[in-house]
Amino acid sequence: MVLEFFRSDSEGSLEKIEQQVQKMLSDNETTFQLAADAAFGRVDPGEIGKALRKSDRQVNRGERAIRRELVVHLGVAGAADFPLILVYMSIVKDIERVGDYSKNIWDLTMDGFRLAGAPDEAMWAERVERTKSLITETGVVFVERDAERAKTMLSQMDEWTDDYDDEISALVRGVPTATGAVPRALLNRYLKRITSHLMNVMTSVVMPLDRLDYWDEDKVDRVD
Repeated sequence: MVLEFFRSDSEGSLEKIEQQVQKMLSDNETTFQLAADAAFGRVDPGEIGKALRKSDRQVNRGERAIRRELVVHLGVAGAADFPLILVYMSIVKDIERVGDYSKNIWDLTMDGFRLAGAPDEAMWAERVERTKSLITETGVVFVERDAERAKTMLSQMDEWTDDYDDEISALVRGVPTATGAVPRALLNRYLKRITSHLMNVMTSVVMPLDRLDYWDEDKVDRVD
């Protein structure tokens, strides 16, 4: 909503920033895919470490570059665009965190965690593919300012984050020594956080500035 409000006046001057946002999301998709490939045994985690860290560093560089551009833009546009600057500052941090949690998944594989051949491999493959698609979809919704698509996706993503919480609780309440329980609880947590950060990016399309992180809270803790 707040992005749409400023679109007509600032679209030209902020085009470079939006391109960098897209590049960050693209790099995140690469980082996430590499981590997923390691988790499913398609690649050796040690061999892809350098490429994964390079992709994640590019996300971090993108965040810093956008912040510098925003400072310059604020100096030119003045206080009128200050709310817009706050929006971009918020969402680039969310995008950067997606890369961090993707790297956390890779960390699990470096400790020996694998899903290949596991009884629940198909379920995890679906969740991982869904999460990868969300990174792409977030970029599309953000660029097109597709509020209706964002609302539909936010509702679905909200349900998925509940599912992750339910499974984490089930694993915690189960047998502590159950094989694979700890990494699976962590993987649920990482996928939930990636989903939540992407939801925050989408809120810039459908909500006012003061509610950008609305979906980041559990339902019972959200302030209406």
